[in-house]
Amino acid sequence: MLMLETPRLILRPFQDSDLETFAAYRSDPEVARYQGWEAPYSVEKAAEFIAEMRQKQPAIQGEWYQLAIELKHGIRLMGDCAFHLLAHDPRQAEIGFTLARQHQGHGYATEAVTCLLDHLFRDLDLHRVIASCDVDNHASACLMERVGMRREGHFLENIWFKGAWGSEYLYALLQKEWTLRWAS
Repeated sequence: MLMLETPRLILRPFQDSDLETFAAYRSDPEVARYQGWEAPYSVEKAAEFIAEMRQKQPAIQGEWYQLAIELKHGIRLMGDCAFHLLAHDPRQAEIGFTLARQHQGHGYATEAVTCLLDHLFRDLDLHRVIASCDVDNHASACLMERVGMRREGHFLENIWFKGAWGSEYLYALLQKEWTLRWAS
């Protein structure tokens, strides 16, 4: 079982008790705006997702593994972050993250993503981690830059997303860059 910890957060496997909160923040149109699901997000769909995540093991090549983000004091589930080892190269991974709207703007997502990156580079010894976001998702782009990721690509209308062509930024970070950044 994968459990990661920061000064304020616990990144842990999903639990049945996360159901209502998970469905609620995934049902928020602002949270879902740049994500691959549609709002509202039903409790039934959330239950299926949680059941599926509880059966998965982390770091299986080509399969996403999602961790719940929990505040250590007072709040159970506040969001989630995910990663998958790339199908064509298990030394590389892609990450993603989501935070309930009421918990955005407090540095929690930055803290969670930093913790996840540290796990991927130090514990799994990965070479490279990538992430992408919609060009209009300024908060996500800023977060990726804040944790040291470099914008490597700007893809114009490369994805059919929620009924329209969307453009994306691609970010990446190498293990050696991560090590240099956090060595001091």
